[in-house]
Amino acid sequence: MKDLRALPRVRDSVSYLYAEHCRVEQDDRAVALHDSEGKIAVPCANLLVLMLGPGTTVTHAAMRALSETSCLVAWTGEEGVRFYAEGLGQTRSAANVQRQARLASDSRLRLGVAAEMYRLRFADRDGAGLSLPQLRGREGIRVREAYAQASRRTGVEWKGRTAGGANEPDPVNSALSWASACLYGICHAAIVAAGYSPALGFIHTGHMRSFVFDVADFYKAELAIPVAFEAASDGRDELEPRVRRACRDAYRRGRLLERIVRDIDRVLASGEGSQHCGPGALPGGEVDVETEALEGEEWRS
Repeated sequence: MKDLRALPRVRDSVSYLYAEHCRVEQDDRAVALHDSEGKIAVPCANLLVLMLGPGTTVTHAAMRALSETSCLVAWTGEEGVRFYAEGLGQTRSAANVQRQARLASDSRLRLGVAAEMYRLRFADRDGAGLSLPQLRGREGIRVREAYAQASRRTGVEWKGRTAGGANEPDPVNSALSWASACLYGICHAAIVAAGYSPALGFIHTGHMRSFVFDVADFYKAELAIPVAFEAASDGRDELEPRVRRACRDAYRRGRLLERIVRDIDRVLASGEGSQHCGPGALPGGEVDVETEALEGEEWRS
């Protein structure tokens, strides 16, 4: 990070606290969590993100206290694996979103960021000098390889990604949709906590979560695809909760929240250092809107 002042001051902060099945109320200048077992005081002045899971309610006074102490509030699924909404967080500077907007709106710089995104995902392939359509083609090949590898390892038959989403009768396609939704939730929370815009993407564009899809793709082949195939290999019974729990555990073991902001800075810094656009410069006004059913899935596969 070139300028640490662009990030929230988190040196003395707890990174995040997850709560579920409780009531959040004001407690002096802080908040407290109330449940059937009693009360737990939360020093929100030292908290970066409060993630409210299923079964939580929060009072108006508690939200005011959290806002005054610059604690981001995120409404999430179980263990944060889905992201529904956000409240105001600690990031008051617009520096990160201005940096992101400048890179996304310049075709040369945008291509530099996109190339680094592909390099981050698949470190053994260099995308230098390739146009964005060429990079997308390479990425599609690698994603197909990831699906095929997971299929061979688990014994789950793979017929290709379909647009049925979570309602797809094929168990592995449903599992992939649920695993991706969990991944999007965590990435969305990290993006807004660090002061970036979820809408300003570099590979995906034209969607209010384009940047979420970009960042989630860093980790999809490593984390989401293996989890989905492993869950599908055990049958369809209770598939959704099994996928969510497996994602929760895999993303925690992979220390995903610690990696996201660092990886975002890496790809944006690479774009800032781009010297040329390479063959096939991006045409002005290009829009790449992914199908809503797949929510950013690699439908090209």
